[in-house]
Amino acid sequence: MMNQPRAHALPDLLKGYTPHAGVSDELFDARGAMRPVWQSFIDQLSRISAAEVEARFARGDQYLRDAGVYFRHYSEGPAQERAWPLSHIPVLIAEAEWTQICDGLSQRADLLEQVLADLYGPAHLVEQGHLPAELVAGNPHWRHPMVGMTPKSGYWLHHLAFEIGRSPDGSFFVLGDRTEAPSGAGFALENRMAATRMFTDPFPRAHVRRLAGFFRNFRAALEDLAGPGREMAILTPGPNNDTYYEHTYIARYLGLMLLEGEDMIVENGQAMVRTVQGLQPLGLLWRRLDDDFVDPLELNEHSALGTPGLLGALRQQGLSMINAPGSAVLETRAFMAFYPRMAKVLLGAPLKLPNIATWWCGQARERAHVQANARQMIIGGALETGLPFAIGADAALGGEFRGAAPAPLEDWIARCGGALVGQEAVTLSTTPAWDGGRLVPRPMTIRVFAARGKDGWVFMPGGYARIGKTQDPTALAMQAGGSVADVWVMADRPVPADTLVASTSFERVPAGILPARAADNLYWLGRYVERTENAIRLLRAYHLRLAETGDPQDPTLLALAAYLGGLDLAPARPIPDALPALIDAARNAAAKVRDRFSPDGWQALNDMAKTARRFALQVEAGDDAARAMSVLLRKLSGFSGLVHENMYHFLGWRFLSLGRAQERADTMLMQLLTFAAPDAVAGSHEIAIELGDCIMTHQRRYRFGPSRETVLDLLALDGDNPRAVLYQLSEMRGHLAALPRPADSDARMSDVEKLLLELDTELRVATPDAISPEWLAAFRTHLSRVFDLLSAQYFR
Repeated sequence: MMNQPRAHALPDLLKGYTPHAGVSDELFDARGAMRPVWQSFIDQLSRISAAEVEARFARGDQYLRDAGVYFRHYSEGPAQERAWPLSHIPVLIAEAEWTQICDGLSQRADLLEQVLADLYGPAHLVEQGHLPAELVAGNPHWRHPMVGMTPKSGYWLHHLAFEIGRSPDGSFFVLGDRTEAPSGAGFALENRMAATRMFTDPFPRAHVRRLAGFFRNFRAALEDLAGPGREMAILTPGPNNDTYYEHTYIARYLGLMLLEGEDMIVENGQAMVRTVQGLQPLGLLWRRLDDDFVDPLELNEHSALGTPGLLGALRQQGLSMINAPGSAVLETRAFMAFYPRMAKVLLGAPLKLPNIATWWCGQARERAHVQANARQMIIGGALETGLPFAIGADAALGGEFRGAAPAPLEDWIARCGGALVGQEAVTLSTTPAWDGGRLVPRPMTIRVFAARGKDGWVFMPGGYARIGKTQDPTALAMQAGGSVADVWVMADRPVPADTLVASTSFERVPAGILPARAADNLYWLGRYVERTENAIRLLRAYHLRLAETGDPQDPTLLALAAYLGGLDLAPARPIPDALPALIDAARNAAAKVRDRFSPDGWQALNDMAKTARRFALQVEAGDDAARAMSVLLRKLSGFSGLVHENMYHFLGWRFLSLGRAQERADTMLMQLLTFAAPDAVAGSHEIAIELGDCIMTHQRRYRFGPSRETVLDLLALDGDNPRAVLYQLSEMRGHLAALPRPADSDARMSDVEKLLLELDTELRVATPDAISPEWLAAFRTHLSRVFDLLSAQYFR
């Protein structure tokens, strides 16, 4: 760094930036001169005060929070959602160098395709001794049911990711291949969105290659693979997966369905989606599920995440899958030792971009080499996958065991032999990261994404970089405290804007299909949100009266407490545990349809859940709790407005609204049974009107009261009152009329439509004086049948 070409190239934010000896650095070359690709960026950054830099970084973090970007952190306790760990300084790479990287990785992608096709086909590589048989036959990622299969597209691999690093001599090499279900492309998009919030200057941003074209080309390829009239979907393990947010994001971005295993069925070799319109043919499945769980019939029989028969659909070419099951075998660490030889055999040329030096200890000469050079190696399981430095306690690094030593190192290698692999203990290059108001060097790797397009492999011009928290290369993973940075591929001149849309014209596509499971969850989301609102109103009514009387033994309070107890909301504590549990139930239902849910709605629901948990620990009974309930009610009203008023009126909105209307009608019937009973305690009618949010309406509509008759008239029989039972029945009938009809209906009314018509008619001819508690109870029982009929027609 003593040969800086310009005096202002070493501003305060770079003072103390000292790359380690023998380590390649992204910012400075081996002579200590700043790499040209970084110069303009550092110049711009150096002109900004430290306070402004922090403010910009805060904007990026705020964007990620507002968008709901998270990853799931695993520990000994329950997995927790954690904020996306953005490293704010991007990694800059010159376009010319990036082109060389992609050229080398394109060759590698072709190699991986040919290796996989051979392993599940003629097996010449094993037969001719280019790959040891035991690395295949004994491999936990080898899927025997795939042998002899020919993918519908003719290709096994369509979406790949490569972990690359820069060696001390400045060249790049491959650390690992991601061939099973590569993650991160969606997160790369979100990193870029956050970067645009932080770095708003036209230059150097105008020279950064855009990402949208990569996804546009990939989506076009997916459409070709699916075939005309066939649906495309992402197969996810569900909300508990660590990258579930990305699954929902990519599904929304590319306009794909998000499915779980239970959403599908295989009939006559064709994968079908269970939808509210009936079974619909599926043409393409982008698998984000480990292949062992894809099909419990032919793979892991204990899997509850897959769909029985999917491999049969692949075998009969009734479905395209990205990537084909069995592709994880290519990630095996020991394969790294043989890829250079297999490249020469299959491609007729050496690898343009080498992989990390690897020696399989199942061969005598290689085992002796590992024993002699153990201090310069990482030694671990030969059949494991993942980056070389992502090792467990039963591995050795630099000649030392990570955990308890099972034996002297040399004896351990000799005894385990073919179960071990030695890989060069690489020194990762460093890149600038922001720490304590200045830039510091931190180790990094880059994940590069490739997709098979119509004309070959297409590479995302960028990606994301893993940034270490310290100099320890084993701490790059987010689970270990690492962070992730955007990667900018810098062109020599400004690049044109690019979007996912191929042209300026537009095409309005059909509304799409709604999986039955998604409809079920939307329906229950509507019910849980309404149930939560009812609980909040009840608790507020109780605590308001407690604040007024100060006497928990007041008859009205005792009646309210008894009613709350029947709902598991007994006010032994100001905010019973059941209230946060109700909000969590709504949140869990929403989590299963994140791809159909706005980020603002999700954030509003999360905010309400956090507020309820905080209040449960802080508030006191009486006025304090009543005010807390008012806060929650306003937050819930905001959420309901975001969802019900802003959500497009597709089929999903219909089911959400159906659940809301049924819960509101059922809740009102329950309340009328108690607070409009002939023998209700004094003050009960006022409670019923307050719970129905109809105090002002009652005052305007009736001269006297409230009385039992006015309460029943307003809250049960008034078709213009959005809290009345009759109003909710009208809403439900309207939504049902807009839903798909059964294929065998012959224009006749469905069972659920008949039931609602009967209930609606019964209410319209009723009078308040004729409504008895027995009538209300019977009506409520009949209304409860709506869910069973809906479920039979649409959810199953």
